[in-house]
Amino acid sequence: MDWNFWRPNKILETRTSKFNGKITVRKSWGLGTYLEVGGLTQSGWILEKIWSQTLRHLHNSKFSARGGSALGGIIHNSLILGLGGGSVIKPLKKYWPKAKITGVDIDPVMVKLGQKYLNLDKSVQIVISDAFSYMRHATGYDLVIVDLYHGKDFPQKFESDKFLKKLSKNKLVIINRAWNKRDNGLLIVDFREKLQKYFRDVDLFYPVANVMFVCSN
Repeated sequence: MDWNFWRPNKILETRTSKFNGKITVRKSWGLGTYLEVGGLTQSGWILEKIWSQTLRHLHNSKFSARGGSALGGIIHNSLILGLGGGSVIKPLKKYWPKAKITGVDIDPVMVKLGQKYLNLDKSVQIVISDAFSYMRHATGYDLVIVDLYHGKDFPQKFESDKFLKKLSKNKLVIINRAWNKRDNGLLIVDFREKLQKYFRDVDLFYPVANVMFVCSN
């Protein structure tokens, strides 16, 4: 018998990526199987929970920019920037099961580990590309999810005017930012002000340990 199975935290695989460095696939009783980069969980149960809370909130709310129409009826095509292991896919398909999903990620190692360990949905159109470059020609999506991290950092180019202007050409944009009140509480004010240059409505939603910027025109 493999007694390692009963340990609280088991390493299933370790890979090295030129984009994310060391990627560890872990399995624990509390968190299930997840991908860890730089000591932070990048894909797995906790990320699925965060996105499930966020998308349930949106699905049950009213989309003011569409004259009060329910969100659930308008998501036909969606784009995920920062697909990783695909933790957002399950909750997205739960609330908009007919939506076409395109997932973009620069790191093929993360995607392959998601396919191997996290059951990354095979119906997703996967594009291995830098999200900044991909957005040069990506417009007209009903929903764009931005979950772009390099380890624990949100790259500055994804806060640039050029990138945000391109994002604003889509109907609804959700940007995931990790934060804590002590270290970067000002992130909310500063980033929201920047987003308001390009989006008419910028609302905030707080799932576990994150803040979501929900943007629309």
